[in-house]
Amino acid sequence: MDISTGKHKDLSIPRVTYATAQKMRASISHKFGRGFKIGTQMWTEHPVHPGLYMGNPSLSVTVSEYMISLRRRKVQSGEIVTSARAIDHLTLKQLWEYNSRFPKEAESAPQKRKRGEHEDREWAGYKVRVMLGTAYTTSTLCLLRYDEVLRIQWKDIELMTIDGVPVVKLSLPFRKTHQNGECAPFYLWPNKERPWMDATLAIAEWWSLCTKMGIETNGYVFRSHRHGSDEVGALSHQKMSSSHFLECFRNNLLDIGIDPRTYGTHSFRRGGCQYLHTELRWPIRTICDWGGWAEDMDNHATIFRYLLSWVDSPTSQRVDLFNPNRVGTDPCTHCGRTCHCS
Repeated sequence: MDISTGKHKDLSIPRVTYATAQKMRASISHKFGRGFKIGTQMWTEHPVHPGLYMGNPSLSVTVSEYMISLRRRKVQSGEIVTSARAIDHLTLKQLWEYNSRFPKEAESAPQKRKRGEHEDREWAGYKVRVMLGTAYTTSTLCLLRYDEVLRIQWKDIELMTIDGVPVVKLSLPFRKTHQNGECAPFYLWPNKERPWMDATLAIAEWWSLCTKMGIETNGYVFRSHRHGSDEVGALSHQKMSSSHFLECFRNNLLDIGIDPRTYGTHSFRRGGCQYLHTELRWPIRTICDWGGWAEDMDNHATIFRYLLSWVDSPTSQRVDLFNPNRVGTDPCTHCGRTCHCS
């Protein structure tokens, strides 16, 4: 419906997506909850004074029913609500191997080319790829949103030793769900079996490269770079933008022959959630605690949208689910079992 005329829109007029409607409702909920100090109490009639209502009107039963109906009608009209495809640890392994084999001393300087020439040019060098790999691993393991990982500063990272093992403690000053701070820190331990999932190794290597480049290890950890260059910005207060990070990430996927169109900056948070659940066998409650989901579980459906999506690659073929002779998984480093139930 056109809000100005009150009539049905013509088919030539583009419609907004269901995701836009969700964002509109979220902004209204935030305004009433934070701006007007109403909180997240459901909109209900006062038990003592009939006709008087209290709570957040955006959380009323009427609005909830409308959103459910809107989603159903959007799907029936042909719109499919699609999330960014989760990146799995095997794809991260391919990226890590490709970036690790990249020539370390080769400087990828911008080159002029004549019109009509189509030779490939490298979009970044070894140093920039190490920085990006550090962002990939940290975002995946800590279930961080892309804007949260890009706002990490060196003062948020603490190198410590627990029982003789070097551990990285990541303490974020605030997150989307913790605007006023009080975020639980992340403790990242070494992973010798899967070095591409070892954030301690990645952070140490990027810190070493910053020292060699003469960049002070203060300010933002992840900084922008010029396309075709292997040098990052020296200004500590200028971080890499989300659009720049997405461009680099998709260029990196093209390097290993993967179509990047289904991936987005939310792929690492979704991929990390699936990695902890399917590979490390973490319980859902533990994943929620680690990722910072609300303790009251008022939006518990979010965790399942992260774990299940039609755009993700299936872990097993349906025909092999009960096949006793199907190929086993990688051996467990502790018990050596290769069965799928380990």
